[in-house]
Amino acid sequence: MDPLSLSARDLAAGLRHRRISAREVLEAHFARIDAVNPTVNAVVTQVREQAHAQALAADEHAAVTAPEDLPPLHGIPMTHKDTHATAGIRTTSGSPIFADLVPRDSDAVIERFQRAGVISTGKNNVPEFAAGSHTYNEVFGTTLNPYDLSRSAGGSSGGAAVTLATRIQPLADGSDMGGSLRNPAAFNNVVGFRASHGVVPNVPARDPRAWLGQKGAMARSVEDVILALSVIAGPDPRSPVWCPTPAGAFSSLLAEEVGRPLAGVRVAVTTDFGLDVPVEGEVAGVVLREAEVLAELGASVVPACPRLRDADRVFEATRAFDMALSLREVVAGHPGQVKDEVIWNVERGVALTAEDLMEVAVARGRLDQEIGRFFGTDGADPSGGGAKGGTGYDVLLAPTTQLVPFPAEWTWPQEVAGERMGTYVEWMRSATLISATGCPAISVPGGFTAAGLPVGLQFVGAPGRDVDLLRVARAYDEATRHAERAPAI
Repeated sequence: MDPLSLSARDLAAGLRHRRISAREVLEAHFARIDAVNPTVNAVVTQVREQAHAQALAADEHAAVTAPEDLPPLHGIPMTHKDTHATAGIRTTSGSPIFADLVPRDSDAVIERFQRAGVISTGKNNVPEFAAGSHTYNEVFGTTLNPYDLSRSAGGSSGGAAVTLATRIQPLADGSDMGGSLRNPAAFNNVVGFRASHGVVPNVPARDPRAWLGQKGAMARSVEDVILALSVIAGPDPRSPVWCPTPAGAFSSLLAEEVGRPLAGVRVAVTTDFGLDVPVEGEVAGVVLREAEVLAELGASVVPACPRLRDADRVFEATRAFDMALSLREVVAGHPGQVKDEVIWNVERGVALTAEDLMEVAVARGRLDQEIGRFFGTDGADPSGGGAKGGTGYDVLLAPTTQLVPFPAEWTWPQEVAGERMGTYVEWMRSATLISATGCPAISVPGGFTAAGLPVGLQFVGAPGRDVDLLRVARAYDEATRHAERAPAI
């Protein structure tokens, strides 16, 4: 049995109980990179000598340590997203400006994976500065979709998603502002989870209170994403943000038994988000078909959607502000060296006025109220079963993406379902509308089109109710197991 075809949970158990060594798993990891990476271009930096030394140390430690005393991800190899700082490992952000940058310190999400026993082996490809949901840049080129090598892998965690789909590794880290965990997960038949604000700390950061962009995890199953959250979630003393769901809650969820999993769960389903968002017919058809699976599992499924008319304004202004805060000096200091889409977003952020920000604050308040009404979390019923004037839905089911993976030579889709797209983020509204709500959201494999292209389902829950959302998503994932269909590569 190829160890990298195992789930992360099974592989971790095998490593802890010494049924396989960290060195054997690492050798399989690098062998898989050698076999498939020249074709898909997902892994862009490798530190093999460092990783081999760490694997040897891990095996020596395991030889004198009881299995229960080893860290939960002991010996599991991982490459990391190239926008996440990794101490001693090149971190380019997909930009020629930082092509040789080697950070001194790591982001918190990397530190936590490493403390949990992960062996860091390199970095995954990203769009330049993680802008857009198509993974290409001038430093490393384009990452290709393993289910169809002529198609996009999505982004910005596109390299991460491809490493999972091709069985290079069982876990990956990522981040999501406008769908960067969810979109590539949908394009590559894997799982990507965007947590509620504060669940995974975003430190160090220029603005540690920023809420739109979230760090998170990806895997080939919801259960393995829960495993990852059990080690990367929880408060950090460097972050001023309250953590609504600590790591222990995810560990408890892993231990739960699944019986009649969705009895009593209320699921709302939409394909157009109540805003006539254009979605390709085959994608919408998969969502409606899989909604019937949820009903067969015991859920009550009805057509419904929160009123999201304020979400576009909230997302667009907040994204522009955050990108200007992060990148305005880079754009100003390196004229002609940053892609046009990033310059456009930074310029929009710099141009925001006080009146703009006040209008967005009011719009976000209305959106928060609507989300509370829809999920029944507006104070009348703390159990979430219903609320005065509200509906008390547990989950919203929607498309993750509005179209199937598009041709890799495009910079971004100019049209979706016959409707012209005005900007490089407009084709991602199925994800950006949800980002603006602050709700946790997860993309789970939902099956394939007639041409064999993956389609993702987006499950959305109430802010702070990440565990409840993951419980529903896991029940669906375990019932369908679409991710077990590996790409031919």
